[in-house]
Amino acid sequence: MSDHSHADISKHVKTYILIFVALLVGTIVTVLLNSVHFESMAVTVSIALFVACIKAFLVAGFFMHLMSEKKAIYAILLATLFFFSGMMYLTVWSRDELPTGSRYMGATRSLGTSHAPAAEHK
Repeated sequence: MSDHSHADISKHVKTYILIFVALLVGTIVTVLLNSVHFESMAVTVSIALFVACIKAFLVAGFFMHLMSEKKAIYAILLATLFFFSGMMYLTVWSRDELPTGSRYMGATRSLGTSHAPAAEHK
């Protein structure tokens, strides 16, 4: 009736439960890292991206069954990673390349202040 034995299904269920616990631990680590303040924002972002990459690998590898797929899937995944990395590189590289006469206001703007030039009074 079925090609799967009880031991085979039990093995898969144990794997899924182990991956679920690993994802749960990764989520708890992410939440705990939110309260820890490191010396620079780059360290914080690097650690957060590392935890997110591990969790993404677990989801894609086991829940989406990419661990047992053919090489074409990996080629598509690597091409996606290549182009994503290229886009992120271009975005970070061009952040300081603003047109002449413009200023980057993202880090200096606060809610209660306006950076518009003062109106001239006659």
